[in-house]
Amino acid sequence: MPEPLDAEMFAGCAPFTPLMVGGKWTAKIIHCLKDGPRRFSELRVPLRGITPKVLAESLRSMERDGMITRTAFDEIPPRVEYELTPLGRSLLVPMAAGCAWNREHLSELLHARESYDTRALS
Repeated sequence: MPEPLDAEMFAGCAPFTPLMVGGKWTAKIIHCLKDGPRRFSELRVPLRGITPKVLAESLRSMERDGMITRTAFDEIPPRVEYELTPLGRSLLVPMAAGCAWNREHLSELLHARESYDTRALS
């Protein structure tokens, strides 16, 4: 029989996991910003499933967490750009590993879900 789990096993960890900082859109936003600064309207193109309100909230949250910077230019019409900080860039490598794992195991995951759902309906 294995040892009981330690009640303090997460005591030294941050209160959140890195990919959850900013919400479920964070990883996709980081990916969109990997090649340099982007405007809000540019981000909306590949993130077509996100509402403008949720995108704005996600960007604010990511800025608060130090993942991105927001630069407003004094121009007419106004222009705002979002860019990854070094902290945000530090997630590119682990995210790439997660994507590679996903690609490698996607068929297994889908098969497991299908099997589970079939059993759950029985």
